[in-house]
Amino acid sequence: MRLSRYYLPTLKETPKEAEIASHRLMLRAGMMRQAAAGIYAWLPLGLRVLRKVEAIVRDEQDRAGCQEMLMPTIQPAELWQRSGRYDAYGPEMLRISDRHERELLYGPTNEDMLTDIFANTVRSYRDLPKLLYHIQWKFRDEVRPRFGVMRGREFLMKDCYSFDLDFEGAKRSYDRMFVCYLRTFARMGLKAIPMEAETGPIGGNLSHEFIILADTGETEVFCDRGVLDFDVLGSDIDYGDDDGIAATIGSFTSLYARTEDKHEAAAFESEVPADRRYQGRGIEVGQVFYFGKKYSEPMGAEVAGPDGQPIAVEMGSYGIGVSRLVGAIIEASHDEDGIIWPDPVAPFDVQLINLRAGDDDCDAACDGIYARLREAGLDVLYDDRDERPGVKFADADLVGLPWRLVIGPRGLKAGKVELKRRDKSIEDEVPLDQAVARLIETAGG
Repeated sequence: MRLSRYYLPTLKETPKEAEIASHRLMLRAGMMRQAAAGIYAWLPLGLRVLRKVEAIVRDEQDRAGCQEMLMPTIQPAELWQRSGRYDAYGPEMLRISDRHERELLYGPTNEDMLTDIFANTVRSYRDLPKLLYHIQWKFRDEVRPRFGVMRGREFLMKDCYSFDLDFEGAKRSYDRMFVCYLRTFARMGLKAIPMEAETGPIGGNLSHEFIILADTGETEVFCDRGVLDFDVLGSDIDYGDDDGIAATIGSFTSLYARTEDKHEAAAFESEVPADRRYQGRGIEVGQVFYFGKKYSEPMGAEVAGPDGQPIAVEMGSYGIGVSRLVGAIIEASHDEDGIIWPDPVAPFDVQLINLRAGDDDCDAACDGIYARLREAGLDVLYDDRDERPGVKFADADLVGLPWRLVIGPRGLKAGKVELKRRDKSIEDEVPLDQAVARLIETAGG
């Protein structure tokens, strides 16, 4: 994509309402614009990242054996009244009425709706287990929306729901999603720590939050620093191997890691050596819940058991904040100049900078490289604007693509171009052909 044609409304100054890094940088980098308090329009650059995050989430859900569906954003209030949550949920739920005075709501979550769908379609224990998910926009009327997409009112969520015959089956589903989440966040370049957590309005008695350590996080966390050393991508996961999954979970839960709601000071001090204690703040990016028959019993989600008698199914739910993850990634990966995108979620692979647009030699070299990189399957943002080099470098740092290739008249005369990683791990002047080959091999692979 040529930057001269791309819709990328960057800002030099930080808007006053932006309090944290991700909010500031998403606005300044032209990723989004506010439509109303806590509600944002995703612009082309931001949407590319959102779709990259969504694709990784979807890929890991499918790999774990989940099946995708799509439920509506508007739900009938009657479902929530049957489950007992309509009045209990509180003012965060946006309640509305249609022209026939039927009570509706903009869904903040989907346990009630999917339980009703299941109750009307599944009859036998032979049809279990089931893992069903969707990726859909939600709305929660936060009393004080802030921090951009980190605490907005409208947000994109992945919700997965498990249906099993007994506790043992439900625990296997829970464990499968636990490992699936570890892999999902690791693939995005994030170190997400599973921590024991309260279940909140979802209900149940078993839950873990997946937390990214960050000073701007809304949750106070306590953990053994040893959990930061685990590598979930170091070995492949076989979702059919219950023992292997249990072993992976055992390694992650063997060390102390709890949010403030579950924290016990005495246990923390006795279980964790002083030099390994971490106390700080974190950002929740996902949560898994087991809640048994909380919804299946009041909503009649029963199947005929092996003896023909009806059995209320055991359930769990598993959420990932897809849009929230975009902000969390930026909080975990930025510097004073802008965003530093991890390769798997970057909006483009390479920023190609023409230092002297209009110069025949620079134009020819850049056009040729642009074509070669695109033919190799790389996403390239080509800065072909008639702007000063300082402006181009500042915008490149702000947008934060993993690789930068800089071509100018002086370097071309010497047969060299500048190849640089945004995280500053690589900064070389190399022959033109070598730079292109290196990009195709690394960014393309």
